[in-house]
Amino acid sequence: MLLWISGFLKGDDEDDSLKYDLTVKPEYEAAVMAIFGRKSLDQSPEGEWLLTNDQIKQLSIAIDEHLPIDLELYMGVRA
Repeated sequence: MLLWISGFLKGDDEDDSLKYDLTVKPEYEAAVMAIFGRKSLDQSPEGEWLLTNDQIKQLSIAIDEHLPIDLELYMGVRA
């Protein structure tokens, strides 16, 4: 299982196409799970959840990646 970040245009009901996607490298999983107060991927909720601006900033630092703040970003677990 892998953590995946997906991004879509904010508030655009007409265009629901994927604008950003990133699979989190396994070496960053523990740091990402700590941001959400979880110890492992097994404790992650089902589906995808919308990230807050604060979570996006924390994730960007934790995974050493620039994450777009102009999109609605979601975190999910993929098989």
